[in-house]
Amino acid sequence: MTTRDRGDGRATAQADHFDSYYGRRILKPPTWEAATIGGYLYLGGLAGASSVFAAGGQLTGRPRLARAGKAAALVGVGLSLAALVEDLGRPARFLHMLRTFKPTSPMSVGSWLLAAYAPLVGVSLFTDVTGRFPLAGRAACYGAAVLGPAVTTYTAVLISDTAVPAWHEGYREMPFLFAGSATATAAGSALIATPAAENGPARRAAVLGTALELAAGRLMRHRMGMVGEAYERGRAGVLMRTGEALALAGAAGAALSGRGGRAAAVLSGAALMAASACIRLGVFSAGVASTQDPRYTVVPQRERLAGRLSKT
Repeated sequence: MTTRDRGDGRATAQADHFDSYYGRRILKPPTWEAATIGGYLYLGGLAGASSVFAAGGQLTGRPRLARAGKAAALVGVGLSLAALVEDLGRPARFLHMLRTFKPTSPMSVGSWLLAAYAPLVGVSLFTDVTGRFPLAGRAACYGAAVLGPAVTTYTAVLISDTAVPAWHEGYREMPFLFAGSATATAAGSALIATPAAENGPARRAAVLGTALELAAGRLMRHRMGMVGEAYERGRAGVLMRTGEALALAGAAGAALSGRGGRAAAVLSGAALMAASACIRLGVFSAGVASTQDPRYTVVPQRERLAGRLSKT
């Protein structure tokens, strides 16, 4: 096996064939369903970032923005939990994960995060809609906003803490990719649900979130070397390119929607939400594809070994 430079600083392994013992795959592909876990990754990001928008709207006197953020957060976390329970098979298994708290386990930390976050989101929206217990509602809104960034990014840590090459090799940039994606999709939701007089923060967040999302994704694929190919080929490549195109269109529309009217804001918001969904599903698909080609497991391991030996 040899390597050559692709011309962009990324090494590509050259090998006629890779074999594993008895002709079996080195890694088993994830058994998760794309719609279930892909939706779980997307909806958790929407929920966590929307809680930050809700708190910002509450602090700055934008009640429609605050309510839109609270509603999006509740829908997002509710559907996210439903997707998780669907994957687990029955609700009792989620409750079983709360029997212990293991700080070194992303799944354990994430389960406790969701268990603490979901009630705060529910109380926040309930008090806003009914007008009852306003102080408790405001406190719940701020509490959800404090937990929101962790809810947004813990799934990036969760998938990076696996042996799946396309996820594990991107552990440095994946949280930033998820944070940018979540910010953009929450901004898109706010643009759809909030009048122009109150959606200024959402327009600015759409641009910033998209910039972070695209920059982190490009940097991640570049740093991963040949494993980054999994994000550029097949279904994952189509989803990633579609997501990036929609994100750019949505961010541009959001930046101009202050002058373009309500229709422009809604279209931009829909594009941003669709972009984030495509990118999350693209990340999922790239992970599955990377387990099917032994090169993505063998080559990085040998390169790391060669690097260690060269230092001795």
